[in-house]
Amino acid sequence: MLKTYLKKNDMVVVLSGKDKGKTGKILKVLRDEGKVLVEKINLVKRHMRPTQTNPQGGIIEKEKPLPISKVLLYCKKCAKGVRIGRKILEDGSKVRFCKKCGETI
Repeated sequence: MLKTYLKKNDMVVVLSGKDKGKTGKILKVLRDEGKVLVEKINLVKRHMRPTQTNPQGGIIEKEKPLPISKVLLYCKKCAKGVRIGRKILEDGSKVRFCKKCGETI
């Protein structure tokens, strides 16, 4: 199990591979595998046979998981992928922050 501060619905930037530089929203975090599923990133074609749920069958495109190490959280203020830290505020709540500009995420 990999420790990560990425969560569902976070915007991330891909660091390497065929989708390098693209941004997308996290659909699912697979902690046990150390991977994330990102919307419209790492698309593969899948040949599906006709079933009751998909009576047409044919070739569909779907997202495959990416390793967590290949994505960085996107900071809107910096407008690029950044490393993140965590801090505890005076009221006791934990927040994530951009290590470059210090803005809370």
